[in-house]
Amino acid sequence: MADEEGPKDVPNPAPVVDRQEINDWNFYRAIIAEFMATLLFLYISLTALVGATRTNAGSVGILEIAWAFGGMIFILVYCIAGISGGHINPAVTFGLFLAKKVTITRAIAYMVAQCLGAICGAAIARGVQGSEAFHTYGQGAVNGVQPGHNIGQALAAEIMGTFVLLYTVLSATDPQRNARDSHVPVLAPLPIGFAVFVIHLATIPVTGTGINPARSLGAAVANPQYGRWAQHWIFWVGPIIGATCAAVYHTYVLKAGSFKFRNLYE
Repeated sequence: MADEEGPKDVPNPAPVVDRQEINDWNFYRAIIAEFMATLLFLYISLTALVGATRTNAGSVGILEIAWAFGGMIFILVYCIAGISGGHINPAVTFGLFLAKKVTITRAIAYMVAQCLGAICGAAIARGVQGSEAFHTYGQGAVNGVQPGHNIGQALAAEIMGTFVLLYTVLSATDPQRNARDSHVPVLAPLPIGFAVFVIHLATIPVTGTGINPARSLGAAVANPQYGRWAQHWIFWVGPIIGATCAAVYHTYVLKAGSFKFRNLYE
């Protein structure tokens, strides 16, 4: 009789700390990949946003911005998924740690690399566009509570947007689904990039769309005149809460995972 529950061949949860990975060159190669991917993500997306705003004399459509961000995520996840997993987002990394996909060592290293990469990528975008033009046309690149909305609404939008993103990541990369539905070709970067696209459509009018603390940090550092630092906490707290909810929902509700503690060391 066929097993109706699907295959049992599922990777073991990652331990909290893997003592061996810091001695493995692949660990550092993955960190470099996350740094470079986040750098390229900020460079392309911010250059596209500022350039389009400049060309259109001060305005750019939501659809154009959404395509720039979603399309670049699709490209980058496709390029580095086999090296680092293609996180490119501290909230995604944090959520994958909670979902027992990565160690805390790797999670911290990725998040630092992503933030540094975002700052460097935004700086390059500013250099390519020119400081004056970036200052003039780059206001939309900096996340903040948009007119007609309040802090509570902005926080909720960031939570919901990040929930959708991490839920998509976990579903698209689920090893049980890939094994069970192996006859259906699933290109994981495509739904992830498309998720970023549709989240931008929904969230740009509320916050400019953060859902990625590194992206928000890089844009704010590159254009400090519009840094909106008093609101910046929203773009860390919201994504972290959203990622936590998505990790718990997917791992412990949909997948009926055990609440047992994972191995501390390996």
